[in-house]
Amino acid sequence: MPDDGSPDERYLYLSDVVPTAWQAVEYADVPPGGTVVVLGLGPIGQMAARIALHRGAGRVVGVDLVPERRAMAQRHGVETIDPTAVDDLVGAVRDLTSGRGADSVIDAVGMEAHGSPVAETTQKVVGVLPDALAAPLTERAGTDRLAALYAAIDLARRGGTISLSGVYGGAKDPLPMMQLFDKQLTLRMGQANVRRWTDDLLPLVADVADPLGVLDLRTHRLPLESAPDAYRTFQRKEDGCIKVVLDPWA
Repeated sequence: MPDDGSPDERYLYLSDVVPTAWQAVEYADVPPGGTVVVLGLGPIGQMAARIALHRGAGRVVGVDLVPERRAMAQRHGVETIDPTAVDDLVGAVRDLTSGRGADSVIDAVGMEAHGSPVAETTQKVVGVLPDALAAPLTERAGTDRLAALYAAIDLARRGGTISLSGVYGGAKDPLPMMQLFDKQLTLRMGQANVRRWTDDLLPLVADVADPLGVLDLRTHRLPLESAPDAYRTFQRKEDGCIKVVLDPWA
């Protein structure tokens, strides 16, 4: 517990989740009162949706398959869509935006490597090879599952912005350049510059009113030795797992 007696999660997420989500919203360039769609309501997507509302978005729509994730987002004022419950996700978003599409889209899904047997196998093989052999294999096999990115491109309005906080690692990923060019979309992406944002975020996470809802993110608190099982539970989206805190003193 911190010296002020508040739960340690209030500050713990400054190391990754909150700055990553803050940067995702910063890069999304959501206009005041604008609409942003967040693809993926894992820890980053949850915080990005809340931060977007905190920073003045008029409407935030979260897209996720998992009911527990959608329920958590709804507690914080986020509208949600189950993509399996609509015939046309793009059409559903356009219905919410007077036919225009979203001003901004945040892709908080990324490569979805755990869902791709080829990507997972490649990663395992590359991990045990010498660098001289691993590099060309990564170059040749470095493609991602791009469903979320393609969806983001379709969901954004003309002249909109796409912010990528989900990680992509492929060196040979195809992009629909004609569509990107025609829609005049802006893409911003990159690993979170954590230290860049911590001074802005510290007063918000320290605020007893908890404006970003950092105390409503953890679903599991487990001892450090349970980390392998916790990763599996999170990966498989079991037991309502959204965010795990590992406690070395538990």
